[in-house]
Amino acid sequence: MKVIKKIAKLLLLLFIAIQFFRPEKNIDQGSHLAEFLNETNPPENVETILTNSCYDCHSSNTAYPWYNNIAPVSWWISGHIKEAKGNLNLSDWDSYSKRQKVHKLEEVIEVIDEGKMPLKQYAWIHKNAGISKEQGKAVIEWARLTKALYELGPQPR
Repeated sequence: MKVIKKIAKLLLLLFIAIQFFRPEKNIDQGSHLAEFLNETNPPENVETILTNSCYDCHSSNTAYPWYNNIAPVSWWISGHIKEAKGNLNLSDWDSYSKRQKVHKLEEVIEVIDEGKMPLKQYAWIHKNAGISKEQGKAVIEWARLTKALYELGPQPR
């Protein structure tokens, strides 16, 4: 029994100690999505879906839940956000080339069509984040149209 108490105390101390090691938060106060929204002009229903299902991980501003203040959960969330932004950061839309934008929109179509996004664990916790088949079709339709506009637009020199 003494061994179990010692292990429990050690684990408690370790849990308290890791609370002092927090990842940097993904918070930007600027209009981090203005360029993306102006350029791609999603309809209101699609913009709502993107807001509820995509922006927390795929932009430079995350609305963090209360449990993000507890390690190791904070590390796990931070890792997901870094990976997501590495694949697509809508706040950096203006820094992508036309070819990259077309490719990013192809990826949006693919992950929505295959039901890979939003992540299931994100949708479980954020009830408004789930995407119905109808909503998925709306996002895919918008992404296909926007992709076509990029492909038909003026070609860079």
